[in-house]
Amino acid sequence: MGETREQQEAASKRDRVFLVVVDDSPERAVALRYACLRARNGGGRLALLRVIEPEGLTEWAGVGAMMAEERREEAERLLSGLAAQVNEITGGLPILLIREGNPRDELLALLEEDPRISILVLASSGEGSGPGPLINALTGRYATRVRVPMTIVPGNLEDAEMERVT
Repeated sequence: MGETREQQEAASKRDRVFLVVVDDSPERAVALRYACLRARNGGGRLALLRVIEPEGLTEWAGVGAMMAEERREEAERLLSGLAAQVNEITGGLPILLIREGNPRDELLALLEEDPRISILVLASSGEGSGPGPLINALTGRYATRVRVPMTIVPGNLEDAEMERVT
């Protein structure tokens, strides 16, 4: 016998993965909270992506390798702290992803490679200075490469309003 429709819907919600790009923007906190609330209220889990941008070429390979290791350790500490926040809100641990390269290119590659990701959650700038370079790229020139629905949260969305809409 196959699964009932209710079982299929429950499995679909459980398997839904909300991807949040962990950059250094102030809007990151808004995107993260929104995704946590969506996962908690509607089912699903989070994936956090931190992209480490490579430094320019250094004359000494040893120095470059040490700097890369320090950036990776810093990314791991950041994601670990955010994972605790995610767990507090959703009751589950997120998928932690660290990649090195151009943030836009690495995000697009991840979306193409990882079938677990269901929804990309980004927050626009809360200061009225435009949506931000990643949103511009993903809704413009690179829109055809985004294979999942994208939720763009206003960067100045208040907690009470966020609770209401999730």
